[in-house]
Formats: sequence, C-alpha cells, structure tokens
Amino acid sequence: MAVAAYPNDVDPQAPAREISRRRAVRRFKISLLAPLIALFAFVLIPVLLLQLYFSLHQWTVYLSSWWEADFVGFDLFQEVLTDERFGWAVVRSLAFATGSTFGCFIFGFLLAYLMYKPFRGQAFFYILFLLPMLTVPVVVAYTAEMMLYQSGPLNDLITRLIGVDFKPAWLSNPHLALLTVGLLEIWNWTPFSFIIMSAGLAAIPKEPIEAAQILGASKWRIFWEVQLPLLRPVILLALVLRFLEAMAEFPKTWALFQGGPGSATETLPVYIFMTTWQYFQISKGAAMSYIVMLMMIVIVLGAIQLLRREKRALDKMYAPAPKVEA
Repeated sequence: MAVAAYPNDVDPQAPAREISRRRAVRRFKISLLAPLIALFAFVLIPVLLLQLYFSLHQWTVYLSSWWEADFVGFDLFQEVLTDERFGWAVVRSLAFATGSTFGCFIFGFLLAYLMYKPFRGQAFFYILFLLPMLTVPVVVAYTAEMMLYQSGPLNDLITRLIGVDFKPAWLSNPHLALLTVGLLEIWNWTPFSFIIMSAGLAAIPKEPIEAAQILGASKWRIFWEVQLPLLRPVILLALVLRFLEAMAEFPKTWALFQGGPGSATETLPVYIFMTTWQYFQISKGAAMSYIVMLMMIVIVLGAIQLLRREKRALDKMYAPAPKVEA
C-alpha cells in the first residue's frame, strides 16, 4: 500500500512555486512592455504635448520664436470644425477607407478560403499573393501612373479584350481619381487581409466541422453556420486594422494627385499635410491632427467593445453544459 509523501497529499511547496511562477510571468510581461512604455513616455508624450501647445497657440513659421506665440485657447479647434474643406476631407477619407477596407477584405477572404486546404504548389501562390504588400507604396503609385494614362497600356489591354474603345481618364477625371487610389489600395493591401483570414481559418477547430459533416450538412451550410460565426472576431479585427490604416493612407494619394484634380483626392492626411507644410499654418495643422486622433480613439474603443462582445459570444458557445444531477 502506497504511503502519501505529505499528509492529505498536499505539497507544502506548492504555494511557494505558484508565487514564484506568478512573479516570473509578471517579470516577463514587464520586460515586453517596458520598451513600449519608454517609447510612449520619452517620445510620444513630449510630441503630443508640443502638438497640444501649438493647437492652443497661434503660430506660423512667419512669426518669431514658437514659444512666444499668442494663446488663443480653443479658437483653432472651432475654426477646424467649421472649416468646410476639412469636413469634405473627412467625408472623402471615410468613403475611401470604407470602400478600400471592404474591397481588401472580400478579395483577401476569397484568396484565404481558396488556399484553406493544402495542395501541390501552395507555397508558390502564398509568395505570389504576398508580393503586392511587399511593394513600396510610392513605387506602386509611380508604376500606376505609367500604366493608367488615358492611352496607356491598361486601357489598351482592356480595349483589346472587350473589343470596345475603353479610355477612362483615371488620372485627370475628378470623379475617378479617388476610385483610382482606392483600387490601388485594394491591390496593395489585399495580402494583409489574406494573411489574417488564413490564420483565422487555420485556427478553426475541426470538431464542429466534422460534427456538421456527420449530420449531412452541405459545404455552404458548414461555411455559413459553423465557420463564419467562428471567424467573426477575426473578421472584425481585420476590418478594423485595415480601416485605421486606410484612414492614414498618404504616399500613393500624394504621389499621384497631390490632392487633385481640384480637391477630388484631398483626404485628411493630404489636407493636414498641405495645411502644415504648404500653407505653413502649423497651429491649425496641429489642431486638425488632434481632432483626427480623437476620432480614431473613438473608433478604436468602439472596435474593442465589439471584439469583447464577440469573444463573450464565443465563450458562451463553447461553455461546457451544466451537469444535471440525478
């Protein structure tokens, strides 16, 4: 008969080991967060405070020292919020970000679903699909500029394929300019959604799918009722990250159009850049940046709440059934 090493099978060293483990986990977390905290404390906070100073003081490069600027309070914020040009820049940025985000997601999800199951030569297609994201945005813009002339190679190729004269002015028509940048953004960043959705599909547990197959569910019902609900948190994450990046898109828009034709591509980053570095209205540009930052914070906080709700829904879905006592 075996004799327990400790009375009641309790190891007296267990609490000490648990405390040591918790301390090690805490030290590991601190070691990961310390560089980010240092960056925030010594770089981002001073920049934000300086930007706030400029937002509350009227100063341009034509004046003397910036520390002698006149205090104007929230007048610049009021000026920005009543600026019709700024309002249209917000509308263009939201339209551009929304359209390009859904475009990237749709194509990225379709590619990820096609690549879901292993097949011969899969690695080659992975590399091929990732190449657009590895291309520098300015290079994308200049390459597109060569291809998108009204009598350029792209229009000529489409004309030959469809047999009809197809010559839209991608670069000079104000009604097509923002669409042109949106299509380039979709081509450039579809691989981002492809990577996230590929990871999400790979992480789906096999048990629910196998159970649905045993019950005779079709592939469409398995996708719609099993896979898609499990992918909702990943889908939401992909959409939010892509939307935030699209709101900040600047290189392609500036390299191709500089806000034109007219003001057709004058999105928020372009308008802030022009206000600050072309019109030299430093204080107004700082106030614009703060307002945009607050907009992005609201969007991020809303996205976090949605992600938490999706996580709670998944936890509830996979929670073990309560035991029924006889």
